Amino acid sequence: MPITVEICVGDLESAIAAEAGGADRVELCDNLDVGGTTPSLGTIAEACRSLRIPVHVLIRPRAGGFVYSDRELSAMQRDVETARDLGAAGVVIGVLDRLGRVDRDRNAVLVEAARPISITFHKAIDQTLDPIEAIEDLIAIGVDRVLSSGRQPSALEGVGMLSRMVELAEGRLRVMAGGRLTIEHLSAIIRESGVREVHLGSAVSRMVDANDPGYSPHDDGPLWRRTDPGLVRRVVEVIRGLPST
Repeated sequence: MPITVEICVGDLESAIAAEAGGADRVELCDNLDVGGTTPSLGTIAEACRSLRIPVHVLIRPRAGGFVYSDRELSAMQRDVETARDLGAAGVVIGVLDRLGRVDRDRNAVLVEAARPISITFHKAIDQTLDPIEAIEDLIAIGVDRVLSSGRQPSALEGVGMLSRMVELAEGRLRVMAGGRLTIEHLSAIIRESGVREVHLGSAVSRMVDANDPGYSPHDDGPLWRRTDPGLVRRVVEVIRGLPST
């Protein structure tokens, strides 16, 4: 089974750069400095029109925790339907209850709204009290994959938990490693955890410079990070160099 490389991107040009570097898929977000929020309708539409690789859209209405009000859930449901209708290949969701568990009912609403496209449950799982119970909950409601760092600050530190998740899922759900994932540690994490999907963001990005679209030396605002196709290419080369299993 080949290993899928997903790149987390915070703007349209980064999405295009990820594809140019050989990524298999992008997670399209906005506001990565707060962990990511739902991108604009125009950004979703243009990314789906421009890219040949699958675009998965983050559905998160605000920064902060993952317990949402009824109004926020309604907005998320509409965002899921809009992303699907604009051509997204998948959406990325994550709703918890006040006890730190996967909110099965509310996530099920979003899963139903998204079908038939793919569903990823994001790193909210690393804030649950029991990630093993969470895996079973996600399988029960039909989620396709989960993104996790194994409840640790980095996937390297959480490789033991990632391995347990892979074993528990038994092919019923795909486990994707992410969270401060670096090119240098990529092969070790794949080997030790058994994951077949990896998710990288900051490790394949750099600060914008004069060669980037949108850059102006006269801008007063802070510079931002953009995906570097050369760094994405390095990730792909590492993956291709791994022994087949």
